[in-house]
Amino acid sequence: MMDKQTTSSLLYLDGVTVSFDGFKALNDLSLAVEPGEMRAIIGPNGAGKTTMMDVVTGKTRPDGGEVFFEGGAHDLSKLDETQIAELGIGRKFQKPTVFDMHSVEDNLLLALKNNRGVRSTLLWRASAEQDKRINGILDTIRLKTLRERVAGSLSHGQKQWLEIGMLLAQEPKLLLVDEPVAGMTDLETQQTAELLKEINREKTVIVVEHDMAFVRELGVKVTVLHEGAVLAEGSIDQVSSNERVIEVYLGR
Repeated sequence: MMDKQTTSSLLYLDGVTVSFDGFKALNDLSLAVEPGEMRAIIGPNGAGKTTMMDVVTGKTRPDGGEVFFEGGAHDLSKLDETQIAELGIGRKFQKPTVFDMHSVEDNLLLALKNNRGVRSTLLWRASAEQDKRINGILDTIRLKTLRERVAGSLSHGQKQWLEIGMLLAQEPKLLLVDEPVAGMTDLETQQTAELLKEINREKTVIVVEHDMAFVRELGVKVTVLHEGAVLAEGSIDQVSSNERVIEVYLGR
């Protein structure tokens, strides 16, 4: 058992194991992400990327190992999904889930209100402070000129940005973002990289991704998962030239 004060990491996984019907989805996985860092996580299908996020968000309980948040202050393996979300861990799934019939701005208001525990209708008025927050988020997600647009009419890329904005409205300390650029145009992909870098100035971000060009664009430390454990870690150039990574993942 580690002493709670011995890690400076925001997120610290040590020896985490998860089995489904005898299959080890995570196999003694250890990972540390520092406050303010952006980390990219890559690996073949079945490497454990989704299970790792499920463990961090409380969706899946590990069979063994430790999952600490905020320098060891919280043991996530003992908390449920709601408690973990309230600690400030937000997750964006691959498929965007926005309220199609509502405007961009109303989607953000709904996310803000969920954060405040206010379950009233949209007749509820935003305070000046909340207006300011929403304007800031609209700037970040590049949708300021589309604030009145119905979310259902946005492009796929814009919907992804709106969902990232809805996550930001909940003021997370750590964002887990799952394949943000799947199905995006080249321009949207590039803009998403810029958007995440901007968010990373204030938030810690973990990006799970398949698109290597996008990961290169992010220019951050990369962790390669394989068979539920860390296979390699380093810059994109370091992991791309790693013989084992080439063999199991890049296939060149």
